[in-house]
Amino acid sequence: QVQLVESGGGLVQAGGSLRLSCAASGRTFSTEAMGWFRQVLGKEREFVAGITWSGGTTDYGDSVKGRFTISRDNAKNTVYLQMNSLKPEDTAVYYCAVKNFQYISMDPRRYDYWGQGTQVTVSS
Repeated sequence: QVQLVESGGGLVQAGGSLRLSCAASGRTFSTEAMGWFRQVLGKEREFVAGITWSGGTTDYGDSVKGRFTISRDNAKNTVYLQMNSLKPEDTAVYYCAVKNFQYISMDPRRYDYWGQGTQVTVSS
């Protein structure tokens, strides 16, 4: 059973930075794609960034392009989300997810496993 554990969330002032981590376990990862999503209470889950596990292809949601960077460490089975120039509208619960086929999708329904989420709060 795949398990995903996010960490690194917290409270930060606007303009600041945070790095989220997602540690994956349960099997050997080679042909999957990983994604970061975020959700505000009462709104749909929003695609933030994605990366393929083997090739490192990346994609970003329009609202975070140029500010967020997704990366992976295959040896540690960990995916990171570096978030810079944070804005109050980035406040949300951030989730990592994995899908079994190696293409990035912005549709959360395409992902097979999810972490429990980590809260990011950006104060103005």
